[in-house]
Parts: sequence; structure tokens; C-alpha cells
Amino acid sequence: MSASDARLRTVPSGRVTFRLADPVRRYAAVRLCSDLSLTDEQRSYRRDGDDWVLDLDPPAITRLEYHVEVTDRDGATQTGPDPGNPLWAPGAFGEKSVLLLPGYEPPTWLEAETVEGRYEDFSVRGRGLGANVTGRIWSPLTDEPLPLLVAHDGPEYDKLSLLCRYSAAMIAAGTLPPHRVALLAPGPRDEWYSASALYSRALYVDVIPALPAAGQPVGMGASLGALAMLVTQRRAPGTFAGLFLQSGSFFMPRFDSQESGFPRYARIVRVVRRILRTTAWPVPVQLTCGTAEENVFNNRVMARALAEQGYDARLDEVPDLHNYTAWRDAFDPHLTRLLQEVWT
Repeated sequence: MSASDARLRTVPSGRVTFRLADPVRRYAAVRLCSDLSLTDEQRSYRRDGDDWVLDLDPPAITRLEYHVEVTDRDGATQTGPDPGNPLWAPGAFGEKSVLLLPGYEPPTWLEAETVEGRYEDFSVRGRGLGANVTGRIWSPLTDEPLPLLVAHDGPEYDKLSLLCRYSAAMIAAGTLPPHRVALLAPGPRDEWYSASALYSRALYVDVIPALPAAGQPVGMGASLGALAMLVTQRRAPGTFAGLFLQSGSFFMPRFDSQESGFPRYARIVRVVRRILRTTAWPVPVQLTCGTAEENVFNNRVMARALAEQGYDARLDEVPDLHNYTAWRDAFDPHLTRLLQEVWT
């Protein structure tokens, strides 16, 4: 059974089977590349006649993005999508194959009616950054003052998670009031989003005041973008009326030593430790995280700490991993509920 078959059912033993055809025996080894926590042995295929086969116990997810790594007889290694699986998903680092397990359902708003909207580019000088913070604002066809949702990695969120389509569908259905979405481009992301005090200051002093918003905006981000939103709210508590944080990279040494090679790891650990130990002006915070991703442990600690500090903080774990489709699938009901609470 190929991976494309496995999305519809599992083998009788309850295990999921991946299969890669190799009738001319080109490969010396085949491995699964994914965000699942697997040993080298667990992710290594075995030869079975003309094929390479890998059996896995179904993880606690309903959807898996992955690549296949093949090593030929000369020792050369290549990694890419599974040629036997027609399902794929876009991502920040290219396309990946997708395995859908029983229980997965895409969001209904993907097929729902939407209101018309328009995009407008913006660029704001960030004092202290030596650069402009750029992006686009999506708006329904009105010039009226409206609530604002501000997204880190905004262009990627829009392209890969269809964020503005979500907003257009929620407005059309009357589920959310008309609102705008500010799609902040990441710039030098690893520096700006890694708990940078300079970037946070530019955000609350220069960027947010320059954006059109009726009242305080809601901030959102994923991974390092989620961390940067929370750091900004802590440094300038009146900046946001609420936060939507997905798979936040709240690095803690007891869970995230594997990230210690990241250039700003020490700064993130230091700032996260300060957030956990101090208090601030609380706002509603909705967190989401994949049940099987590495960040779920630090997200649980962060959600609990924020709640103890008086935040209306809630963590919902979704049956996926660290990717834009997982974040998209969590918009409704989790982002919807937060925006309804803040805007109504």
C-alpha cells in the first residue's frame, strides 16, 4: 500500500505503511523525513522485493507532511516529495507530500462564500532597526474604520494558510465583523522575531500606530512570530487587545536543547524565563500547537504561566505538526472565538 492509499485506511495491524518502488535497485537506503520524533531506525525503510517499505504506528495526528530521503549506491543522498503520493502541501521551504489519516477534515470556510477585498502595500520606518517594516493590508471594500488583525509572517500566512480568505469568509457569513488584516513581512526574521528589543520597540512605537485600526489591534504569529508578538505585548502592554499564538517558539532548556545551535537561542531562553517569572497587563490569549510537535511542551508551560498571571489564556492542541496547513486548520474555531471575544 502506498502512502496515497494509507491516507484512506490503515493496514490490518493498525499500522501505517509507506512504500517506495525501486525495481532496478537504485537505492542503498531510504528514510522518512518529517517532524515526527523518530529514531534513525524507526524512520528507515526496509527492502521488500522491488519496493522499500516503512511501517509506523499511527501517531497522535490526522495529517503528516513529509519528504523521502534516498541514498543511491554511490552514497549520494537526495530528499524530496514521495513520488508515489499525489497529495502535497505548500510550505515555507517548498512542497511536501501529505499523508491524511482517518479523522482529518479540511476547514469548511475554504469552500465558503467570501466578501470582496483589496490589498494595499505599506512601509514604515522602524527606528533603531535601520530598516523599514513592510507588508500589505487586506481590507473589505470600505473606507470605514475597522478592527485590525496584525500578523507576523503575514505574506506567508496569506499564501500558505489563506489568512485573508478566512477573514473574507468569516465576514461574509456574519461570524466576524468587517475587519482588516495587516500582513507584516518578516524582514530578517531570525533576528527580528527572536525576542529582539529593537524590533519590539519599532513595532509598538512606529509600526502599529501607523496602521489603520479602530481600537487596539489583535496580534498573531506562528513559531518565532508568535514569540515576537508575546514579547511586544509584554514590553508595551497597551499595544494589543488580544493575541493569537500558534506553535510559539518559547524555548526552554529542559525541552529545547536541540535548538541550542540557533544564533539567538540564549536570548530567547533569557526572555522566556523573564516572561514566566514576572507579571504584566493581561489580555485574552489563544494558543494552538500540534499534539506531536516539539514546541507543545514549552507551549503548555507558557499557557499555564500566563493563566496564573491573570491572562485569559487557553491552549488548544491540534492533531498535526509545525506547518502552515496545521495553523490554517486551527483558525476556526480558535482564532474565531478570540476575535469574537475581543471585537464584540
